[in-house]
Amino acid sequence: MKDGFLVIDKAGAMTSHDVVAIARKALATRKVGHAGTLDPMATGVLVLGFGNGTRLLQYITDGDKSYRATIRLGIATVTDDKDGEVISQADSSHIQDNEITSSLAKMQGTIMQRPAQVSAVKVAGKRAYDRVRDGEDFQLAAREVTISHLEIVGIHRSESGISIEIVVTCSAGTFIRSIARDLGEALGVGGHLTSLRRTRVAGFSEEMATSCEDLKAGRFTPLDLAAVARATFDVRELNSAEVAELSFGRPLSENSTAEITAALSADNQLIALLKNVSGKAKPVAVFAAAH
Repeated sequence: MKDGFLVIDKAGAMTSHDVVAIARKALATRKVGHAGTLDPMATGVLVLGFGNGTRLLQYITDGDKSYRATIRLGIATVTDDKDGEVISQADSSHIQDNEITSSLAKMQGTIMQRPAQVSAVKVAGKRAYDRVRDGEDFQLAAREVTISHLEIVGIHRSESGISIEIVVTCSAGTFIRSIARDLGEALGVGGHLTSLRRTRVAGFSEEMATSCEDLKAGRFTPLDLAAVARATFDVRELNSAEVAELSFGRPLSENSTAEITAALSADNQLIALLKNVSGKAKPVAVFAAAH
């Protein structure tokens, strides 16, 4: 298969680019990309597209995501996670469960969130992590994100402090590290993330994922473009005349109300992505020509 997708379970201590490099070797192609970077400390779902699959990645990246994470109160770090240099410590033993619950509840819904300072967010064309590395003093602007679900799974107390396990579903662009930082700041003791696992990206869950070891060994089954299109978009089934029109870049009659519709042929081939413009469904990307 020259065009398709892989759902990978990224291991800890690897970068997303490391996984892409393994996939390029396993697939014998340079044309591989991913939908949404995972930090090296994070594990879980990383969706890879290869060949023409890379043209769909932007739509998957824009989908919502789910995570499991652990927050540690009492320590703040420069990266807002366990990999960063400690910048403050405080006794958190006085913090009550209801204070934790109340503070996290305020983060649900559509909120303004400041990205993690050590991140790939660009400031005047330069990555934030490069600015931090160069010793620059700056503040990232808050931006709108939506946290549709934030649930406390457990609160654990020990001599070393308080750890809070949470599950989160959120929009693209949400930083789970920022949730840990903001909780610590709200409670006045600092906080950082000690574990993070992404369990879902749009329609792709951890149950679908292949391990990095299996990827290296060639033990994987890619998803084809049609399967991913059906999982990502509303679908429009085409007749042969419509396939022919789209193969020449001509518009069709208007779609349903969906912003983007995947147009598939009777033999289950992804032909194009369609967008309603001025009463017509116009192709914004064409993948296959008429047979």
